[in-house]
Amino acid sequence: MRRLAVAVTALFAVAGATTPAQARPEPKAPMEFVALSDVDPTIIQEMRYFTPHNFTGVPVDGYRRPMCILTRAAATALHKAQRELLAEGYSLKVYDCYRPQRAVDWFVRWAKDLDDQRMKAEFYPRVDKTRLFADGYIAEQSGHSRGSTVDLTVVRLPALPTRPYLPGEPLKPCYGPRQARFPDNSIDMGTGFDCFDTLAHTDDPRITGAQRVHRDFLRDVLSRQGFVNLPEEWWHYTFQPEVFPDTYFDFPIARRSLAHRP
Repeated sequence: MRRLAVAVTALFAVAGATTPAQARPEPKAPMEFVALSDVDPTIIQEMRYFTPHNFTGVPVDGYRRPMCILTRAAATALHKAQRELLAEGYSLKVYDCYRPQRAVDWFVRWAKDLDDQRMKAEFYPRVDKTRLFADGYIAEQSGHSRGSTVDLTVVRLPALPTRPYLPGEPLKPCYGPRQARFPDNSIDMGTGFDCFDTLAHTDDPRITGAQRVHRDFLRDVLSRQGFVNLPEEWWHYTFQPEVFPDTYFDFPIARRSLAHRP
């Protein structure tokens, strides 16, 4: 018994001498970042990467809450655009805003996994997954991580929310006619959001009629507030001048990332 007591005492002594590993604190957003809802709560938010309805088919790393975070300058500019749209019976709807670098890294890993093509039939039906890097659909850095880029569309008011995607449901090509695509309460822009297809290029000549009017409408409203469109994606806009033109942040999308605010 004496030997057992000595052994137990020694075991506790070793355990007590071991310092537990300290978890690294999550990075925080700089003071220049805000929640869009704090600047303009009327802008509709449908944060796709928080849900499985995106080109990876699962919620994306870094999206802890379905919220839009942007630099205050970009959020204020969206607020001004929203006031103009509300007066005409429309609203902005954002799909994605600030995107942490860990989410971009997630996209890169997904793109290299050629066996994972669960969402191909909707988001990239006419593009071979081996071409996603070469064709510019996936990159190792994104302007979203700098905080002044937003993916968005226009919704006519009053608008019912878009129904949720059910994992495993039949997929429909993002470039199909409006009635054949996954439903979206957006006005018809000619393709769905995040459509990896040349038809999503803002000025693709195949886009005519109401779809052309709608794309030009979005671009005109945003350009008056300092946003510049990415020609390859009708939904992608960056506020200029960027507050952080050379910095790619990695704080997670969560209210606590802004918790240092007074």
